[in-house]
Amino acid sequence: MARIRDQDACPGALQVHQAADGALARVRLPGGMISAQQLEAVALAATRWASPAMELTSRGNIQIRAVTDTAAVADALASTGLLPSDSHERVRNIVASPLSGRVGSAADVRGLVTELDHAIQARPALAGLPGRFLFGLDDGRGDVSGLAPDAGIHLVGDDSAALLLAGRDTGVRLSIPDAVGSLVTVAGRFADSRGTCWRIGELGDTEQLLAGFAVTTQPGATWPPVSRPPVGWIEQNDGRVALGAAVPLGVLDARVAEYLAAINAPMVMTPWRSVLVFDLEEEVADVALRVLAPMGLVFDENSPWLSISACTGSPGCEHSLADVRSDAAAAVAECRRPSGSGEAPAAGRRHFVGCERACGSPPAGDVLVASEDGYRPRNTHP
Repeated sequence: MARIRDQDACPGALQVHQAADGALARVRLPGGMISAQQLEAVALAATRWASPAMELTSRGNIQIRAVTDTAAVADALASTGLLPSDSHERVRNIVASPLSGRVGSAADVRGLVTELDHAIQARPALAGLPGRFLFGLDDGRGDVSGLAPDAGIHLVGDDSAALLLAGRDTGVRLSIPDAVGSLVTVAGRFADSRGTCWRIGELGDTEQLLAGFAVTTQPGATWPPVSRPPVGWIEQNDGRVALGAAVPLGVLDARVAEYLAAINAPMVMTPWRSVLVFDLEEEVADVALRVLAPMGLVFDENSPWLSISACTGSPGCEHSLADVRSDAAAAVAECRRPSGSGEAPAAGRRHFVGCERACGSPPAGDVLVASEDGYRPRNTHP
């Protein structure tokens, strides 16, 4: 099914969206990767020229709301390397297995993130991709393939990868050196033939995207969606420590971001609205955990915050019928209430949204839509 609108209004850092609370800028972070210096720059920009309540997105990006000086924010981002291409900044949408190369026995796709990012920017035609088009690099553990990226690879060995379209195995097998070139080829063909479609899953026929590729394996395999982030104290393969922290409702206060940056370690913003801080010695990790936990970051894998999320809602979004974040927070409080004679709080993954657009919905779980009479389940998953 094709979209009604021909033009995609998905925001970037240069093409901002005028929300109810002001201009919204979205900073793409390929693979969710961000340095301490870059995060500090984003936090300072939000503090000076926008709302300090930054948002993590379901693609591992960062949003800055209520921007009062869009040029100043763009300049601040560019100065730290977060805007390497004016023409392609909205289409650098890459999700990758966030623990790749550091935790577990799966292969390392971190180098492919950088290679793919450069390849996207080097193709002028790819600047015409919709801002929603998503690339995925799964190292074989199956965490991001379940997000159904438009064009992706899923490693199936040390030297082979499955080519995915809309999260489904096409039956095409690629050598690792050919992976990035193949993804760029598929994306280019989509850009040329998409009509009014924004996602590959909206195409009725994808055969033209695979012209020239050899199908050598039974196609059709998919991967179950992952909806909970890795949190807590995580042992890396090299003996160092990674800290995983969920960010309640994806709202990362600029002050908390500054404390994260002060650790001066590599970080990844995950598609599950969490942050991973890598390569820490145990002493540093222990101090960081003691400082950050009281600031609201969630390191407990049993926390109800890991099962509840929400869109922006009102007053930030003019389409919303409710302050969904407040209602989501109330649902967390209900989960924490001691059990008694009353009805037990609902369990399972829940995403609260203010309208039928259901922005930011996770790939699995219940989507609850605000109405005049409270919340009702969305009939179909977005």
